[in-house]
Amino acid sequence: MRRTTTEVEDLLRRHAPQVLGALVRRYGHFDPAEDAVQEALIAAARQWPEEGVPANPRGWLIRVASRRLVDRLRSDAARRAREEEAAALTPRDAFTAPAPDASVPGGSRAPSEDDTLTLLFLCCHPDLAPAAQIALTLRAVGGLTTAEIARAHLVPEATMAQRISRAKRKVRGVAFVQPGPADRDQRLAAVLQVLYLIFNEGYTATSGRSLHRAGLAREAIRLTRSVRRLLPRDGAVTGLLALMLLTDARSAARTGPHGELIPLDEQDRTRWDRAAVAEGLALVEEALGEGPAGPYQVQAAIAALHDEAAHAEDTDWPQILALYDVLVRIAPEPMAGLSRAVAVAVAMVHGPRAGLAEADALADRLAGHHRLDAVRAHLLERAGDTEGARAAYRAAASGTLSIPEARYLYGRADRLDG
Repeated sequence: MRRTTTEVEDLLRRHAPQVLGALVRRYGHFDPAEDAVQEALIAAARQWPEEGVPANPRGWLIRVASRRLVDRLRSDAARRAREEEAAALTPRDAFTAPAPDASVPGGSRAPSEDDTLTLLFLCCHPDLAPAAQIALTLRAVGGLTTAEIARAHLVPEATMAQRISRAKRKVRGVAFVQPGPADRDQRLAAVLQVLYLIFNEGYTATSGRSLHRAGLAREAIRLTRSVRRLLPRDGAVTGLLALMLLTDARSAARTGPHGELIPLDEQDRTRWDRAAVAEGLALVEEALGEGPAGPYQVQAAIAALHDEAAHAEDTDWPQILALYDVLVRIAPEPMAGLSRAVAVAVAMVHGPRAGLAEADALADRLAGHHRLDAVRAHLLERAGDTEGARAAYRAAASGTLSIPEARYLYGRADRLDG
């Protein structure tokens, strides 16, 4: 079947963590397995747009990646005299053929649908520091580049690359199995944070020509549903799923016919996915009834207030501000504070100058981040400071790697030029 390059990229992104999970389960070599999967993805990206997508794309990727991995293991064993170690860490027939698999023609076993979920928990192994857990999972499960992960954590790319390499070394040889209940609970906070970051990158891409990476957002939602099936009464899991659904429901209205960004208060709300909104609202109610509210439940409640408003002017800003007050108290992250500054809650309730004071208080923690400049520009414009707003819009535009965001911000600046 012929697919466009974009369709092939979405397909590869969806299958990549499943293929990696299958290889790690079968061979146990995390780092070489990831390299083999990347080689298979490159081969598919070159062949599939021209030759057509195979009937079983995941099976094709597993077969090609397995062969690449076997070749690499054989080469390493011959070159470094590590036959015994390689044999101990791979199946008996690893050097003759890939292990039987129903996704490969003639195989007898289908790769577990839980492979990606198992990979997710493996990357959040308790031997890893929280920052390393998140970085490794974003790379292996989310498919984000090292540069994208570094931007999400506001650290240099070289620092993030070292963090990911160290994490891979630490999980080398760890059994590829789902953790038991106690171990799973210990890893859950990191798992949820990773899923949250994967979704955010999908909903608003930090770089590139498209505002959305829809496949990434859908994969985050799918994985969160899987975690919820394991933990159906966990308020944080339910809250995160609600937050994703309520946010993703607006996707169709976020861009215009030419891919231009449309801010929330200007969106055609009839284009929002009402089925997703309804499911999200029901989950918010359920999440808030499952114990003390954490950051995901509070953010989901904020998203619910936005989605319940038929028109932008109907938004209950005082209630949103009250929820942001709770959020910055239980999760004092700079982005939460920045959202509170605009939410546009502070600005709507107390005026744009109050919002500016909130944003400026975060300047040291968010120095150089384009979102701080974008928030300040919006609030300066509302306060009537045209010159300051124009300069801030342009600073924000020059700081983002997202082409739709940059166009939107430059457009706002140009509009202020008259």
